[in-house]
Amino acid sequence: MTEQSAPYISHPRILVHGVCPGRPGQPPFRIMEIDGRVIGEARHVTDVLEAAASYGITIHDMDDPDVVRWVGGDKYTWTLHSR
Repeated sequence: MTEQSAPYISHPRILVHGVCPGRPGQPPFRIMEIDGRVIGEARHVTDVLEAAASYGITIHDMDDPDVVRWVGGDKYTWTLHSR
């Protein structure tokens, strides 16, 4: 058998957590980590690109799981969903 017994798990430098409610009067946000350190809040996909660039990371494909891991949604998820 040539398959691996364990699936490949990427370890991207950028991790964008799920959407958190903002304070009253402020929009929701997502916590962002780079290299395992929380660097702040992202309110738009451009915030992720700007933060990555400030750490010297160039993102060519926002959907590449080896570059960015999106938790609780994807690059288009920036609002809370009602259940």
